[in-house]
Amino acid sequence: MNDMTQTNLERALKIVGSRPARPDGVDKVTGRALFGADKSLPNMLVGRVLRSPYAHAKIISIDTSKAEELKGVKAIVTSTDFEDFPSEFVPNGEMVVNMKDITRNVMAREKALYVGHTVAAVAATSEDIAEQALALIDVTYEVLPHVLEVEDAEKPGAPLLHDDMITIGIEPAPESASNVAKRVEFGFGDVEKGFSEADLIIEREFTTQQVHQGYIEPHACLASVSEDGQAELWCTTQGPFVVRNFCSKLLGFNAAQIRVTASEIGGGFGGKTVVYLEPLALALSRKSCRPVKMEMNRAEVFTSSGPTSGAKIWVKIGVKNNGQITAGDCVLKYQAGAFQGAPVGPGAMCAFAPYDLKNVRAVGYDIVVNRPKVAAYRAPGGPISEYGVESVIDEIAIKIGMDPIELRLKNAAKEGTIAPYGPKLGPIGMIETLEAAKSHPHYSAPLGPNQARGVASGFWFNIGGETSSSITINEDGTVGLTLGTPDIGGSRASMAMMASEELGVPMELIKPIIGDTNSLGFNFLTGGSRATFSTGTTVVESTREAIEELKKRAALLWEVSLDQVEWFEGHARLISGDEPKTMSLAQIAKQAGKTGGPIMANCSMNVTGAGPSLGTHIVDVAVDEETGQVSIIRYTAIQDAGKAIHPAYVEGQMQGGAVQGIGWALNEEYIYNEKGELENTGFLDYRIPVCSDVPMIDTVIVEVPNPNHPYGVRGVGETPIIPPLAAISNAVSRATNKRFDELPLSPPKVLAKLMHG
Repeated sequence: MNDMTQTNLERALKIVGSRPARPDGVDKVTGRALFGADKSLPNMLVGRVLRSPYAHAKIISIDTSKAEELKGVKAIVTSTDFEDFPSEFVPNGEMVVNMKDITRNVMAREKALYVGHTVAAVAATSEDIAEQALALIDVTYEVLPHVLEVEDAEKPGAPLLHDDMITIGIEPAPESASNVAKRVEFGFGDVEKGFSEADLIIEREFTTQQVHQGYIEPHACLASVSEDGQAELWCTTQGPFVVRNFCSKLLGFNAAQIRVTASEIGGGFGGKTVVYLEPLALALSRKSCRPVKMEMNRAEVFTSSGPTSGAKIWVKIGVKNNGQITAGDCVLKYQAGAFQGAPVGPGAMCAFAPYDLKNVRAVGYDIVVNRPKVAAYRAPGGPISEYGVESVIDEIAIKIGMDPIELRLKNAAKEGTIAPYGPKLGPIGMIETLEAAKSHPHYSAPLGPNQARGVASGFWFNIGGETSSSITINEDGTVGLTLGTPDIGGSRASMAMMASEELGVPMELIKPIIGDTNSLGFNFLTGGSRATFSTGTTVVESTREAIEELKKRAALLWEVSLDQVEWFEGHARLISGDEPKTMSLAQIAKQAGKTGGPIMANCSMNVTGAGPSLGTHIVDVAVDEETGQVSIIRYTAIQDAGKAIHPAYVEGQMQGGAVQGIGWALNEEYIYNEKGELENTGFLDYRIPVCSDVPMIDTVIVEVPNPNHPYGVRGVGETPIIPPLAAISNAVSRATNKRFDELPLSPPKVLAKLMHG
């Protein structure tokens, strides 16, 4: 823990830890805030996409001549309008993507690989004309056999999506192509020896289905490329700099040619960290020399943007009769969709990470199938793997007659634990969240008929990354704060609060904005629970640099040396002389022209030291034995936040993650027919939770400070979606005395288990 962090954690805080109104709140509730589809420009064209009707088909030819002749059509693009790439892997949040695959996902090249895959796009003077033009594009396909499930995709003789894909991570390397993109493995010790020492071994297989992030705002963008090649792009995204980089590569621009502005975002949860429409809109605008606006409808969001993986999970855990786990082993097979890049690596990293184990192994397989390419979804990969492990942990507790929280406490990861993926953990809050759960009134509350209680824990490693921010002291004493990470959960407020705390001025004087890609140095995307940690670190550093400059200016005005000036509660204070002197920030700023000019500071750094976040959830369910309906009766989410800068927003993240986990556990799934067509492409059939599905979710914030952040922050947005899957499944299993191993726990599946075992 550095000295400044220690000072911050020990001193009384006035702003950090309070609950002020968010700076963007009024615009949001009045409808003044501009989201992705709200921007318009003069002479704007409408862009629309032609998508493949087949799950797997070779593209023989595309004839756009008839569409080009239609009056009002101003531009048409196909794969020939985009750069082609060899394999080039680049980081994208917690996941890694391949530029070769991105260009083929944005626009199908040799083959269409899923129903909804883009094959062409048009720009026209009206929506009707654009739709007519799509109908006039003649695409000749050679339809190929398709494969939708990982078990089928890895069989010998399965339809191959990519003829050149050789599995990475297997020695010796295979000589022939397959649908298995890679194998990953984490762990240490001797799992076979550990199992030989166990009194009880439980081995289970689990299945999860593909689910979507379910953001309310569809993908949308507006692109304008001028005749001199300069481009402006307005879009709904979690990472404008990432959008700029992807688009510049795909279209042959340099980074300075494209200025990307992130709109307000109507939900992302990881699903808006990649590009879909943005390169198309830029290409159409470049061809037409007019602005082009594009929006997805809801069906396109479901069929053509990235959900997360469905998976097959095998878990084996050995334990002594006293509850000591002797070994943990798992095999994870994740759907990647049409292109490699399932979050199986993070899934394998996190599977056993809540526990201090001596013998552990997690093996993962990234498997392509004829579904849309998966994208990140809140702790990508973690909910799936930890669902399997936490379900087996619960079954062990029942079989050895031990309280499920006591079993977790006996094996809990703590400071000094070696994580299964390698590092020695610093201070973490696993034990604290378990103790908070055990002492919570919820855990000892009575249950009614057909009701039961489930618990589960979850781990996420969190990330840092390249981040920039700047602070400007205005001449009237107000403070401009420019950030590069889009605000997806109240981060503007948290940043302003930290700046306010450092400066010692009211938060109302801090004006935070999200800058475009020309306003700041590079910022990695908002994801991986990095925003408050990484951007907060740069905000604190830039604010402290501004304070040093304010002290210098005060010293000049007082004609004293800098070491005679300190900063205290928004004022420079002279610490020498007979009479105390102070000068407010506003007074210093007003005279900035006399002391050197405008006062501002920047901080750009690759922020490291993100502290892992752990949580434990408690859920009560009621099961209707006649219908199989599962109802959530009570829910409590407990999580280590390190330090809650704005507790209300931390609670909101915990509650939001829990609700999404409830949907994943009970209702949500992609349903495909035998043709590879998605059948539930709207919210009527793809059922996310609504208010009547969930109770008020209680929250408990645990604070075990992360020593690598000035205020002890550890990200909180990922972890709360991890425990619900297993916690709910465990509760339903206890309520019915039948062990469930497949999600979602929809009424037909629960009823079938009740009737047939």
